[in-house]
Amino acid sequence: MTWWPIGASLMSSNVGSGLFIGLAGTGAAGGLAVGGFEWNATWALLVLGWIFVPVYISSGVITMPEYLKKRFGGQRIQIYLSILSLILYIFTKISTDIFSGALFIQVSLGWDLYLSTVILLAVTAVYTIAGGLTAVIYTDALQTVIMVAGALILMFIGFEKVGWYEGLQEKYSRAIPSTIIPNTTCHLPREDAFHLMRDPVTGDIPWPGLVFGLSVLALWCWCTDQVIVQRSLSAKNLSHAKGGSVLGGYLKIFPMFFIVMPGMISRALFPDEVGCVDPEICEDICGAKVGCSNIAYPKLVMELMPVGLRGLMIAVMMAALMSSLTSIFNSSSTLFAIDIWQRLRKKATEQELMIVGRVFVLILVAISILWIPIIQTANSGQLFDYIQSITSYLAPPITALFILAIFCKRINEPGAFWGLVFGLVVGIVRMVMEFIYMTPSCGEEDQRPAVMKNVHYLYFAIILVISLNVRNSKSFRLQLPSAMACDQYLEGMSLEKISLEEVEHPCWKKVYFWFCGISDTPKPTLTMEEEAALERKLTSIKEEPLWKALCNVNALVLLAINIFLWGYFG
Repeated sequence: MTWWPIGASLMSSNVGSGLFIGLAGTGAAGGLAVGGFEWNATWALLVLGWIFVPVYISSGVITMPEYLKKRFGGQRIQIYLSILSLILYIFTKISTDIFSGALFIQVSLGWDLYLSTVILLAVTAVYTIAGGLTAVIYTDALQTVIMVAGALILMFIGFEKVGWYEGLQEKYSRAIPSTIIPNTTCHLPREDAFHLMRDPVTGDIPWPGLVFGLSVLALWCWCTDQVIVQRSLSAKNLSHAKGGSVLGGYLKIFPMFFIVMPGMISRALFPDEVGCVDPEICEDICGAKVGCSNIAYPKLVMELMPVGLRGLMIAVMMAALMSSLTSIFNSSSTLFAIDIWQRLRKKATEQELMIVGRVFVLILVAISILWIPIIQTANSGQLFDYIQSITSYLAPPITALFILAIFCKRINEPGAFWGLVFGLVVGIVRMVMEFIYMTPSCGEEDQRPAVMKNVHYLYFAIILVISLNVRNSKSFRLQLPSAMACDQYLEGMSLEKISLEEVEHPCWKKVYFWFCGISDTPKPTLTMEEEAALERKLTSIKEEPLWKALCNVNALVLLAINIFLWGYFG
């Protein structure tokens, strides 16, 4: 792949319908600060292109757990990380994207939530199963264009309606619903709504958490997550991977303006619906007692867009949903087939791995649909807060392990594994407490334990990753294998050369092979010299001086723009 579809795919894989609904909803409820989650991605994308991808390419790996297996040896870390990644996909990606896409269809077309879910999944599954990663990346690139164009149109219409940025500041500060709960302040917009950096104690998104805690989550998402990294590993060479990271970083600047601010515009224009606080009224409006900020974006689309453009925006949301879902489906099937199934059945054929991966995706989807009712009531009904809080409880151990694996030679396999287990146990305890002690509705007394009331989830991510780094850095030094041993290991780990027999297949089987992209012609057998040459090509991180310099200059320009935006809105 070249740099431009990689950059577009990085954007659309991350900005799914869950982000459209979640970012706009949290923006409606609390203001600009949630946009910092998008701008924080810029430096993480550059770290991906300049530090992590060169390590992955030179290691010759296909999946992130496979890298840890090569780094530490053994199998338990690889299998553990694969399972944990799949759990994260269910709770924070698949279920939230399905829910938000179906919610948008429900608001815009009046269809049943679960009927919408089934239709969306059916369409998405067809081209994911038939096309594989190539189809997913090129479809992502097309959908990114549709997504950005449609969202920008809605942004301009919305800003014109409220009187541009000055008008938004005035109208948002007065966006109070007509029905309030006496002796409470939850109906009032936040005084710091137009500031990124908020009070470390009283802020809903405190600035130390936004700068440091969020960086932990950003490193997991952009540098160690199979869904994202798989796009960069598909690059023709390292320069194209870096170019994709830079383009993705430029594109991540826009969601603040075409998702977060439109969410605030929606509350300013429709305070009774988007800003409702009375549990009974909220349940009538959106089906959730804890608040209706999640409907901010679809409400804006349905009220402001003319009929033709409304159809375009429904297409935008479907594009966002499908592009993120296909990315997750493709990466999930890769993780399960390569890191788990192939460990259980070492002689599994290419066809078997393909079938098993796709059947597993169906199982993932079923579990995710069952999880949707939980999402509706979590984190005051703010979808984005739900996504980030679950990530804060489960992802920091993975971030800590990858940082130590690359930068610290001392860490060994037992230290890495038990550090992961320790972090997972602590994170799951906090996550379970989150669902037992739900966020109170407006006017209700907050009876949650102090560790939940007073320790923000972004602070929890900082504490967890620091404790794991300290714990693991005490491990004994691991003697790295010799170059010859590494070569032998690479040869053993290389994918089996499956040669299908030259037999005449029935018509139905030929159609099946064509649909799934399986070749029914024998593959050529490579000599040892040819295999070695192919291995060197696949693991090369050499760059042309011109393209290397061009990538470096663009990276510096991107960082300068990002720093200016943080300073201006800080």
